[in-house]
Amino acid sequence: MRGLVSILFGLLLLATAPQAIAQQVGEVPFPAALRGEAFRLESATLGRGFDIYVRLPPEYDPEGPAYPVVYLLDGDSLFPILAANHLFLTYDEGLPEAVVVGIAYGGFDASVNRRGLDFQSPDEGLPAGQAGAEAFHTFLTDDLIPLVEGRFHVDPDRRVLFGQSRGGNLVLYSAVAHPDVFLGRIASNPSLTPGMGSIIGDAASAGRNDLKVAVTSGERDRPDLRTEAAFWVEAWSGRDADQRPWQVRLIPIAGGTHAANAPDAYRAGMLWLFAQAEQGD
Repeated sequence: MRGLVSILFGLLLLATAPQAIAQQVGEVPFPAALRGEAFRLESATLGRGFDIYVRLPPEYDPEGPAYPVVYLLDGDSLFPILAANHLFLTYDEGLPEAVVVGIAYGGFDASVNRRGLDFQSPDEGLPAGQAGAEAFHTFLTDDLIPLVEGRFHVDPDRRVLFGQSRGGNLVLYSAVAHPDVFLGRIASNPSLTPGMGSIIGDAASAGRNDLKVAVTSGERDRPDLRTEAAFWVEAWSGRDADQRPWQVRLIPIAGGTHAANAPDAYRAGMLWLFAQAEQGD
């Protein structure tokens, strides 16, 4: 009899445990380092939507001084890593706090993730329909940036754009074709072929003289990508200031691989961008 009671009691616990666990867990907010907002943005420019994640500083004050704002491409993977790490950069490095915006597709499957089109700049022999960089940049300037700047207390004069790999190609396309849109840009291990043709020619004119472009290159990245990054920086560094609307610097990442050292690329690029601005270099 005692054994039967034990069995029945065990079955009762199994039957009630899932419900009890569900009641205890419920919904929880984002981790504190990522606290902010998330919403879906349907782009009139591109005719498709994006998941937008916004990390706000812990002491975010909509009535205080406006914050720098960082736009992260490939937000599906990079937002949780880089937005959270920004907190430690303010603690350890004195980097200004910032609103960090992740631009995400909602998945990695090619049916929803269109980075291969959106980050592709034009090049000779490349059909126009396969180069979506200009349309994507219009999405940034016409759809996303006005929404972010109307909703959050950010400084339009201190925008930063970060992109990794093919995202780095979009960053450099933005620098050449639309230099005034972002104060600073970080292209992490950029993949520039195809697409080099439209980012190595003449740059559009800029209305300000404090713009900066950081190109980071991991020492263990693919040799061809390291060569492309160095070639692009050398080509632009050798031009007169009136032909180059921004300062440009190649920043090696010691021991860095192609993707796993994105936090190191973000750290190095952001410190250079903001240290230069503070020192007037």
